[in-house]
Amino acid sequence: MIKHAYIHIPFCIRKCHYCSFVSGLNIEHKDLYINALLKEINKKYKGDRLKTLYIGGGTPSLLAGFDIKKIIKPFNFDNNYELTIEANPETISQDKCKLYADMGINRISLGIQTFNGNILDIIGRKHGEKDIYKAIDDIKSAGFKNISADLIYGLPSQTLNDFKSDLQKVVNLEIPHISTYGLKIEDNSYFGKNPPPLLPDEDLQAQMYLFLCEFLKQNKFIHYEISNFSKRNYHSRHNCAYWRNKNYYGFGLNASGYENDIRYKNTSDFYMYVNNPFLKEEEFRLTKKEILEEEIFLALRLKKGININQINKKFNIDFITKYHLILKKYQELLITNNNNCFLTEKGFLISNNIMSEFIDI
Repeated sequence: MIKHAYIHIPFCIRKCHYCSFVSGLNIEHKDLYINALLKEINKKYKGDRLKTLYIGGGTPSLLAGFDIKKIIKPFNFDNNYELTIEANPETISQDKCKLYADMGINRISLGIQTFNGNILDIIGRKHGEKDIYKAIDDIKSAGFKNISADLIYGLPSQTLNDFKSDLQKVVNLEIPHISTYGLKIEDNSYFGKNPPPLLPDEDLQAQMYLFLCEFLKQNKFIHYEISNFSKRNYHSRHNCAYWRNKNYYGFGLNASGYENDIRYKNTSDFYMYVNNPFLKEEEFRLTKKEILEEEIFLALRLKKGININQINKKFNIDFITKYHLILKKYQELLITNNNNCFLTEKGFLISNNIMSEFIDI
């Protein structure tokens, strides 16, 4: 049984300059898209009672409330479920948030990225600082307590003091979850084709990350995953399902899914999708060795890391013996104790390098 699902909504007012996702499509095409999306959901979804559903994008909050209600109507939910919708500050209102609450949505993830107006303009965002405060007020006024905010560090012209200011302002909002991401410029983004000036270098990004970890710790946030911090009991249950390598449905344009050892990605061509929402861009079955590798590098994203007894039993291995050279090489960054193997915060800075060494062993 599959207990988790992701739905992709590809519409935006304008595509942000750093964004490499399949998004930015004109909202005028929404009816075509929703009809295709519902065809895909109704055929693939087996009626399982979901523990989590995540509606991402794009900007899902661009859609009207009745469209969102139509999209989630086919699903059954566990008694204690998490249903998240992503939103941008300029597309949120108190009335819309009340509609979300009435239809069973119980978590909102708000794309803030930065409070700095000049940097917001540089990265192509449509909102300003005042829009952020209004959006949070509207969300809280509608009764939402489970709220997350996204921030990006390493933005063009951003200084360490700029980022410190962003962190203080987001903490002042008194919301229980903060996701923070270092800017990565992908080839298929606007910045990939038009590199921005004044990008912080790797050393400055590292300073920002280490300050972030310490600052949020001082403000009683739990650092539970490389990029995610929460107050107690407010971690993202949906994203934790990814990092624990659980099966999940992927619905929508370019959405990824993982079902019964098969990873797949839907087509990224809008017109191909609306004509055939079951068309895959890629689909492959993982070997047991590949599943083990994924289990390791996904778990290492979590602060708790790898449960050694569980992984030994599941894959019939001796983790400590099999990977002793890696554990010795990174012994100051990759800690093994109390049946767990986990990265330190400095280890998180080079996590990709460390994780890659577990492949092909």
